[in-house]
Amino acid sequence: MPGFELFGDEERKEVQDVLDTGVLFRYGFDTARQGHWKARTFESELAARLGAAHCHLVSSGTAALNVALAACGVGAGDEVIIPPFTFVATFEAILAAGAVPVFAEIDSTLCLDPKDLEPKLTARTKAVIAVHMCGAMARIDDIAAFCTRKGLVLIEDTCQSVGATYKGKALGTFGQMGCFSFDPVKTITCGEGGAVITDDADRYALAHAYADHGHDHVGNDRGAEGHPIVGYNYRISELNAAVGIAQLRKLDAILARQRANKNTLKTAMAEFPQIHFRTLPDAAGDSATFLSFMLPDEAQARQTAQELNKAGADGCFYYYDNNWHYLRQWHHLKKMHTAARLPAQLWDYCPDYSRIGLPRSDDIISRTISMQIKLSWTPEQIAQRITAIRNVLG
Repeated sequence: MPGFELFGDEERKEVQDVLDTGVLFRYGFDTARQGHWKARTFESELAARLGAAHCHLVSSGTAALNVALAACGVGAGDEVIIPPFTFVATFEAILAAGAVPVFAEIDSTLCLDPKDLEPKLTARTKAVIAVHMCGAMARIDDIAAFCTRKGLVLIEDTCQSVGATYKGKALGTFGQMGCFSFDPVKTITCGEGGAVITDDADRYALAHAYADHGHDHVGNDRGAEGHPIVGYNYRISELNAAVGIAQLRKLDAILARQRANKNTLKTAMAEFPQIHFRTLPDAAGDSATFLSFMLPDEAQARQTAQELNKAGADGCFYYYDNNWHYLRQWHHLKKMHTAARLPAQLWDYCPDYSRIGLPRSDDIISRTISMQIKLSWTPEQIAQRITAIRNVLG
């Protein structure tokens, strides 16, 4: 990770196809585009790769979450259970829908703890968003079973885990909809882009329309298309989709390299008894974008992260202090500062997020370091990294 480490002639060729036609818009201009439909091609190949019936590309992973929530009927006053360890877009998309984020604990998978879902249920609970963080899976079978029993919508935020699987089944295909991101630092990248996948034809139609101002995309005349719903503009461009096609075709090679590099480092680190690795419900399905491990306490974890980065094992993230990925530093949520006025009734439903207590999640994240796995490392660089790790941990 990330995919931009492997940019080459394949990406340039796909982009040049688009530039040669002059058609950067994903719809229409049928003759001028000379048979090049990059967004359609990416959608078809991604759906096939993941084993989903339908795929729709959008402008970002955040857009994917917005579209999925809308297509699943999540709206004003509904509650959506999410983990406190995720990217800020997860809760921001819920608020944008007029819904209420409700936080449940994580466990040693670094993802939602299925055992903490029941205590968070209320009469307003509509959905659960299971976030597959740092390249690997939540206990998605248990979460899916819970949602089925309770009649809840399950949306998978798979933005950080494209290509990961659980028991051979692609993450993103266990719920009603799966969301993906292809931003600059994801496993495969479009620069900016995202996708939603689903096996439900009706939800796919809603997603496709919602992402394009409510157009139903019936017929060949864009000006004559119907508008069955109100929508917004979450369209991807043909240029971004073109890059994504080339990147997607490299995904298997990217995963193989990531897994090999991670395995080498993990094997070397296993000799240190103070280290406990993240729990992986299915190690074979890990996309291996990060090697996450726990130290005995917060002080040791914070110090170790600093020493590893200084010693030459850079790319070690201490998420407990990070203001993008953990609830502790989400001051804009805790103070609820927003440029737009949310639906009036939402203020009555939202808890005081500055008072949310998640002691088990705090304990886990405060002791966790996540080491980014790069594709471009040479064997010599990996050996140097192992030496640096041993100097710090030994």
